[in-house]
Amino acid sequence: MSDKELFEKVAVVTGSSRGIGRGIAIGLGEQGATVYITGRSSGSGPLTIQKTAELVNAAGGTGIPVEVDLAHDDQIEALYDTIRETHGRLDIHVNNAFKIPNPPVWGGKFWEHPIDIWDDQVGIGLRSAYVASVYATRLMMEQSDSLRLMVNISSSGSERYALSASYGIAKMGTDRLTRDFAIEGKEDGLCVIGLWPSQVLTEFIVESIEKGDIELDEENSETPLYTGRVIAALATDPNRAQRNGQVLTTAEVALDYNLFDERGKQPKGKRNPTMYRETI
Repeated sequence: MSDKELFEKVAVVTGSSRGIGRGIAIGLGEQGATVYITGRSSGSGPLTIQKTAELVNAAGGTGIPVEVDLAHDDQIEALYDTIRETHGRLDIHVNNAFKIPNPPVWGGKFWEHPIDIWDDQVGIGLRSAYVASVYATRLMMEQSDSLRLMVNISSSGSERYALSASYGIAKMGTDRLTRDFAIEGKEDGLCVIGLWPSQVLTEFIVESIEKGDIELDEENSETPLYTGRVIAALATDPNRAQRNGQVLTTAEVALDYNLFDERGKQPKGKRNPTMYRETI
């Protein structure tokens, strides 16, 4: 029997072969959770669901890699069927997956962009989150002792212009999922919280900084694990429902819980007065 607070709890983190998703999976693993790691990148390479599973195991949890293409509803449904058959429960669901167009779209005009960047960002970033949430919540509701925590990873791009119109629309919709899911799920014990990480030092962002495409924010930059530790703290907080329906920065929640990243740092992030903070 483990003394870790999330031992025997089951989580799903979408898009967790790398980046923020990998950090979230590891953060939950640190508290002993069983984490289903989903994504399309599978194999023996460094940026794969298998590698993330190894890192979750090393952190003290149990990582289970499952190859899932979120563009296909049947694959999403099959994921939750597998969890039902194997573990019979789901406690934590994190909508993190988001597809950055390849090549990345930095600024420009919406009419100059290929139409398919809408499908990349709104389709994978927003529609798939809705579909996954439906199947995840159905599974959560099957066990009376489920934590029933859902976290939606968004960004300040929902409130102010960033990257492209399609990016902002996807993030704005993600924040709306948080608000409306919280209203509809409250009486059934579902707690839905949105998080805005600041500049997260993912593989993509680090590469972009090195290329000079974006500038490093020394004071506010965060590691992916910082977000993971925030979500683990929310999952273990018996008063998390006080944040139901709120969209918050990762940094402000970390400060509330007095959390630090693996560098021993506590980035302060940037607060936005227009963010949702009313408790549902």
